Amino acid sequence: MPGGAELWLPRLLFQRGLGVIYLIAFLVAVNQFRPLLGEHGLEPVPLFVKQVAFADSPSLFFLAPKDWIFASAAWLGVALALAAVCGLTERFNTPVSMMCWAVMWLLYISFVNVGQTFYSFGWETMLLEAGFCAIFLGASRMLPNAIPLWILRWMEFRVMFGAGLIKLRGDPCWRDLTCLDYHYETQPMPNGLSWYFHHLPRSILHGGVAFNHFIEIIAPFGYFLPQPIASIAAVLTILFQAILMLSGNLSFLNLLTIVIAFPMLDARWFSKWLPAMASETLQEPARWFEWATIGYAAVVILLSIRPAINLFSPRQLMNASFEPLHLVNTYGAFGSIGRMRDEVIVEGTSSDAPSEYAEWKAYEFKGKPGDPMRRPPQIAPYHLRLDWQMWFAAMSSYTQEPWFVNFVAKLLRGDRPTLSLLRYNPFPDRPPKYVRARLFRYRFTTPEEHAKTGAWWHRDFEGDWFPPISIDTPGLQKVLREQGWE
Repeated sequence: MPGGAELWLPRLLFQRGLGVIYLIAFLVAVNQFRPLLGEHGLEPVPLFVKQVAFADSPSLFFLAPKDWIFASAAWLGVALALAAVCGLTERFNTPVSMMCWAVMWLLYISFVNVGQTFYSFGWETMLLEAGFCAIFLGASRMLPNAIPLWILRWMEFRVMFGAGLIKLRGDPCWRDLTCLDYHYETQPMPNGLSWYFHHLPRSILHGGVAFNHFIEIIAPFGYFLPQPIASIAAVLTILFQAILMLSGNLSFLNLLTIVIAFPMLDARWFSKWLPAMASETLQEPARWFEWATIGYAAVVILLSIRPAINLFSPRQLMNASFEPLHLVNTYGAFGSIGRMRDEVIVEGTSSDAPSEYAEWKAYEFKGKPGDPMRRPPQIAPYHLRLDWQMWFAAMSSYTQEPWFVNFVAKLLRGDRPTLSLLRYNPFPDRPPKYVRARLFRYRFTTPEEHAKTGAWWHRDFEGDWFPPISIDTPGLQKVLREQGWE
């Protein structure tokens, strides 16, 4: 079922935008997959594939869970994503376009399905769902098919409406309009503007919560209405996501949500700045492609039943997949908001005894709060996976974060891939003799405190989070043997 030439530009914007997201995601894999999940990573894939059936978590890496395979797959993904950003994937015929997008999807699902703790975020399944849909968009010379573009509207609806419902059903602060009193300070990874957002007048923050409800609960129904209503709803979504990008580091979640909104935009709005394509210059899609698209739509309808039921369930799941290919998923964000912020600070010492009199040096992470004098950096749409898990770790104990013991072991060994995940190594000459972790309560400084000291954070010591250990600690030796280091 072909659409009209007016869909050509929205399709192009979506394909280019999705190529950017894939590029970011594969660059993250290039830089972080080996130290996090490689053969000797914090959660090694070779151990995972021995314990999990392929059918439950299909991935190419079941065939050969080797570091050079991970690196090759990541770099191939980077190359294909660059081709998509430049439009090379669409300059040939439709089979070539389909193959390029299918390979990107296959590579990325291979990372996600063995990624365990470090790939357990909702935007991973969002990228997989949108990436699979892109397979059926066709080459640039083909008349656009309306079906996959409408499927993207349905996906955007689940992303936004699901996020709105999980809030209304969750933390009471969403209903009394006070969640933004805390959110900018306690979100996973604040950025350079979060401090300023946190100190906005309470009336503006409370109005922001009301605006959030309108955008996530009311506006999504406009996606399915005729123009210009659909475009207005899309623009409101894009502006909302842009504000979220300005106020925090939420990986590529916000940028991906913006890209998924592009197919709803009316191409006539951009006719003065971007080229359009006349109907007579576009080729009709082949009959086999039309039937393939209809088959994909039938699969989406069938797989949408459980996510749709979940939307209206009083026990709504947040960011869940009901099948291992992540083709149609359920989404949500920030159903609960923390009132206080704790941070795990990892420290090492070269002293022979791990006493309080020893000189302890902190490991500074690239994105998460550490040094109170350091302004929170802008990281998104890039994703620092270890930093995010440290945010979760502060809300639990190290016994609930089994990867953390591996992390400490690697610091004690001076493991270079692991140290590459950090901002800098405070022990450049030789590894520390002991490593520990302590818990601190963080809050943004007040404007008066910031003006006086220049600090962005104030912190208070809460207690020990992980005891001091050395490379000779008996319990650690077992971990080292499991990783093949001895």
